[in-house]
Amino acid sequence: MRGRDDENGEGGDEIGISRSDNKNCRKEDDAKERSELREDGGWEAAGKKKPHQQSSKRPHKVVMEAWGAYKQPPNEQEYIDETSDNIGLQPSREELDDLSQACNRLWELDLDRLVPGKDYMIDCGRGKKAYQKEDVASDSLFSWLSNDVFMRPIYSRFCSLLDNYNPYVGCKEVVTSEEKHEQTAFIEEISRTAPIKYLYHYLVAKDMISYDYENFKRMMLDLWFNLYDRGGSSSCSSAFEHVFVGEIKGRGDYEVSGFHNWIQFYLQEWKGKVDYQGYIFPRKYGKSPDSETHLLTIQFKWNGILKSVSTSLVGVSPEFEIALYTLFFRWRSR
Repeated sequence: MRGRDDENGEGGDEIGISRSDNKNCRKEDDAKERSELREDGGWEAAGKKKPHQQSSKRPHKVVMEAWGAYKQPPNEQEYIDETSDNIGLQPSREELDDLSQACNRLWELDLDRLVPGKDYMIDCGRGKKAYQKEDVASDSLFSWLSNDVFMRPIYSRFCSLLDNYNPYVGCKEVVTSEEKHEQTAFIEEISRTAPIKYLYHYLVAKDMISYDYENFKRMMLDLWFNLYDRGGSSSCSSAFEHVFVGEIKGRGDYEVSGFHNWIQFYLQEWKGKVDYQGYIFPRKYGKSPDSETHLLTIQFKWNGILKSVSTSLVGVSPEFEIALYTLFFRWRSR
């Protein structure tokens, strides 16, 4: 599944960086990451102009403590209990006929979704038009996020995947055996949840896949983590990297591509690499976003590079997003 840029203002040719840049991109990127990682396991926020309201909460050490176990062979790891099929994981006829109803059912099944005000707090600040480039946000988007979030197994596994990629299009990804273990174990973990099981039953009912859960898990692994060519370079991108991690493309005039995940946004904002610029006014007149909003269209800079329009779900679980986007992809490509 290859990610697509947003309709509003992205696009352009996908030009990879030069061969000489590609040679050292992984080495330079890793060195930069290590230089920012403090001995206590937290991230040093370099040049951040918008401090969080509760800056004493630095959850990254909690995030990383379990990562070593995720690098072990998947059959040697421990996983959450299976979700029972008795909670209504079979899609109804109405859901099979109407994609929006299937999405609503997935939303209901997201039992691991966070609660605004209890698990996290956002400050949307002021709004703007997509073409406006000035920064209208006086604070960070995320005011705080509970440390307990990163102790949840799936959130922790998801975070361990985010540092496996070089964001520059044209940099060939080198996937280690430990990273492959992380990927396989992540799919195994989320396959035990209600949203992913509902997705499986839905695709089977629509004759999009066979009635074989192990084959389904292999399909999910390939769909999200297999590398593909992009920007004239081979094996430099994946659906997971594009959608959740984000990519930087272009030569000279760089632009941000993908990057639609709120957890990645939060972590990058903590590290001082993301600068929230404000939310984008809805195309049609409606309610402005607030701290309870789960779907945001925003503008931000990542590593100093502007993304004029980006839409992300906020507070939802990783398994919900994987299920939702997989459903969209399979529905569109059937």
